[in-house]
Amino acid sequence: MTLSRSYCLLVLLTALISIVSLPGSLSAQDRTGEMVRVTTQDGNVFIGEVLMKDDTTITIRVEGVGEISIVKSNIRSIQNLDEGEVRDGVYWFSNPHGTRYFFAPNAIGLKKGAGYFQNTWIFFNNANYGFTNNFSMGAGLIPLFLFGETILPFWILPKFSVPISPDQFYVGAGALVGGVMGEDTDGSFGLLYGNTTLGDRNGNVTLGLGYGFGGGEFSDSPLINISGMYRSGRSMQWLGEVYIVPGFDDGGFGIFGGRWAPENFALDFGLLVPLTGGELIGIPWLGVTIPFGNK
Repeated sequence: MTLSRSYCLLVLLTALISIVSLPGSLSAQDRTGEMVRVTTQDGNVFIGEVLMKDDTTITIRVEGVGEISIVKSNIRSIQNLDEGEVRDGVYWFSNPHGTRYFFAPNAIGLKKGAGYFQNTWIFFNNANYGFTNNFSMGAGLIPLFLFGETILPFWILPKFSVPISPDQFYVGAGALVGGVMGEDTDGSFGLLYGNTTLGDRNGNVTLGLGYGFGGGEFSDSPLINISGMYRSGRSMQWLGEVYIVPGFDDGGFGIFGGRWAPENFALDFGLLVPLTGGELIGIPWLGVTIPFGNK
């Protein structure tokens, strides 16, 4: 009698395990309706809504194609997409360059584990990395040794960011603190700043205020920065960056142009122009940025 009861319990337990493991079970169906980006082993990419997912196959609805089923052994990766990352069936990857303009930062922080290397006209080199979602650190230098010089200008770029209302309003603070190696005199220089940003990584406007210093003294007049960006397409952004120095005759300068930014790099192009003056003289701006880490 005891053996019979034990046998019945064993059969019941086996049946329950089989039901839970069935393809298309409730646990598998709970993920239906999600938008995903599926990359296959041969490099094809499919973006669509999950219709069914079991232990061996995932079925998605791809706009303009219809329903397709992909065997899991043929899948390299599956990425869940947030709302707004798919527009008219096209995947808009998260903008890895949404925390900066041509040079000036905004108040949006780098994601933890994300970073980028930026080079402008060979001379200016920056690398920045997000240690947390609220704090990043960067460093840069001008490699004058490539031109036979014995001095090396360098700087560090700490930045704090606080989202007051995520994707709407941010406040930040940071610094550019630099020096000159190989210089006998005090070659320290820098800028302490605070800023506020309205918008998200795809479109925002920033107002910043900073005080520069050099040789142990701070400037009497603040440096005012007004910048903005707009992402008009999956890989295209438009930028404006203005610096105003009260009390100076020329008033300041601005950089205006665009950014062609596929997922794995960005090319910045524009003109640096004075805000006042009898003639409009533009200095070309050209830079390349390569993001890395958790983009």
